[in-house]
Amino acid sequence: MFSYRHAFHAGNHADVLKHTVLIAMLQHLAQKDAALMVLDTHAGAGLYRLDGDYARTSGEAADGVLRLAQADAAALAPALQAYLELVRAFNTGTGVKVYPGSPFIIQHLLRAQDKLKLFELHPSDLRALTRNVAQLEAGRQVAVLHEDGFEGVKKFLPPPSRRALVLCDPSYELKSDYGHVQDLVADALRRFSTGTYAIWHPIIGRPEAHDLPRRLKTLVTKAGKPWLHATLTVKSAKLGAPLLGASRRPGLPASGMFIINPPYTLKPALQAALPQLAQLLAQDGHAAHQLLVQA
Repeated sequence: MFSYRHAFHAGNHADVLKHTVLIAMLQHLAQKDAALMVLDTHAGAGLYRLDGDYARTSGEAADGVLRLAQADAAALAPALQAYLELVRAFNTGTGVKVYPGSPFIIQHLLRAQDKLKLFELHPSDLRALTRNVAQLEAGRQVAVLHEDGFEGVKKFLPPPSRRALVLCDPSYELKSDYGHVQDLVADALRRFSTGTYAIWHPIIGRPEAHDLPRRLKTLVTKAGKPWLHATLTVKSAKLGAPLLGASRRPGLPASGMFIINPPYTLKPALQAALPQLAQLLAQDGHAAHQLLVQA
């Protein structure tokens, strides 16, 4: 259960997609004065060294944030500019050696009246997260909870301010995670139907992975709520597919973000950003993107 460590994957193409979407949503939600509660079900360590042993072992950041950082910033879509600007805020000079995970991205964009609840079960990541958050000196604004995020979010919904963003991005290392995600969404919509829910998911050759977006669309449509589904593919899912440049070990070919009650500004932001991500992060000729919306 505790074998997955996000440090191996920090800054990869899935993180670029997930965090570009997350920043775009938070920037919109922060425009309203009322307090916002953000719940991160699988927080991880919070901060990652891209020059550390874990990240160097996989090298995934090289085809993610590091490749994007080499692009002409002026030519990038506003959502991608905002993403890189935030990542660079955690670094000095022109290089990117520190990568902020979702907890630090969220906290960076919070206002004084907002709250952040971080859930983490992995013992090592929990210790790292606790140390990293302590450096923020954020006081009671940020809470680190040693709990199962699938269950832990329930007691915070609905929030007192009636404004919440829930980010759910488990590793899906366990097949049961797919069912837990669906159960979380169904329960959350019963408790707080107007909240914004962001679900990250891998796109891999597993029946549960194929079924999850379809099940979420059916569930949310029956609840009468709008949704947005953005996907980014960077390479073929076939292990033997030829890649650009040197041979690389197989890895995640694609991922998606499924958003319930998305901000109205998210669709145009991603319409501009997704084609650029597919072009800039392509690892072979199978790179693609898709954006589906139901209002």
